[in-house]
Amino acid sequence: MKDALGRPQSVAVFGGTSEIGRAVVERLVGGGTARVVLAGRDGAALENVATDLRHRHGARVDVVPFEAEDRATHARTVEAVFAGGDLDVVLVAFGVLGDQTRDERDPGAAAGVVETNFTAAVSVGVAVAEQLRRQGHGALVALSSVAGERARRSNFVYGASKAGLDAFYQGLAAALAPEGVHVMVVRPGFVKTRMTAGMKPAPLATTPEAVADVVVDGLGRGAHTVWAPPALRAVMVVLRHLPGPLFRKLPV
Repeated sequence: MKDALGRPQSVAVFGGTSEIGRAVVERLVGGGTARVVLAGRDGAALENVATDLRHRHGARVDVVPFEAEDRATHARTVEAVFAGGDLDVVLVAFGVLGDQTRDERDPGAAAGVVETNFTAAVSVGVAVAEQLRRQGHGALVALSSVAGERARRSNFVYGASKAGLDAFYQGLAAALAPEGVHVMVVRPGFVKTRMTAGMKPAPLATTPEAVADVVVDGLGRGAHTVWAPPALRAVMVVLRHLPGPLFRKLPV
C-alpha cells in the first residue's frame, strides 16, 4: 500500500531490463519505494539490474521469468509477480520496434511485431487487471507511443501495434476506475535508447530519465494519459488533424 504521503511502496515491471522501465523504477525507489519485481526474458540481465538496485537503494528486488511471446504462460507469470503481496504500481514496458522495410513486406515479421506490442500487452494487461481488481487498489501503467496517434509511412507497422495497445488500455482505464484501480497510458516520442541506437533523433527527442519523470508526475496527479515530452501533446493535435495529402508529404 502507498505510504501516508501517497508514495508507492511496491512496483513491478514487465520488461524489467527496458531502459524506460528501469528509469521509472530508479525514480520510484529514490522516492521511497521499497519492493520491486522485475519480469523479463533475459535472466542474467535482470539479475544485474536487481543486484544494482539492492546495492544502491537497499530495495527488496525479486526477479520473475517472463516471455512476452508465450501467451500460455502469462497468467501464471502474473501470479508469480503478485506472489509477494499487493503491488502499488505495475508497468507494462516491453515491446519491439521492428524493421519497417522488412515488416511491410514479410507477413510473419509484421505479425511478430503486433504479437509482442499488442497481443502480448493485452494478455498481460487482462491478467494484471484481475489481480488489481482483487486488491482493490493500484496503478497499471502502459507504454504506448506517439506513433500510435496517426499512422506514418516510416513506421506504420510499429505504430499500428501501439495504436491497438493504446486503445485497449484506455478502455481498461474506464473498466477499472469503479474498482479503485488507476490506469495510465504513456505516449513517448523518440526516446534515446538501445532500441533507437543509430537512428537520427526526431524533433523533441527525449531520454528514459525524462520519460520516467513524466510517468512519476502522472502517477502523482492521477493522470490517465501523459506525453513525453509534454509538448508532444500539442504537436500531435496538429498532426492528427492535417489532411491526408498534406500529412503524407511530411518527412515523418
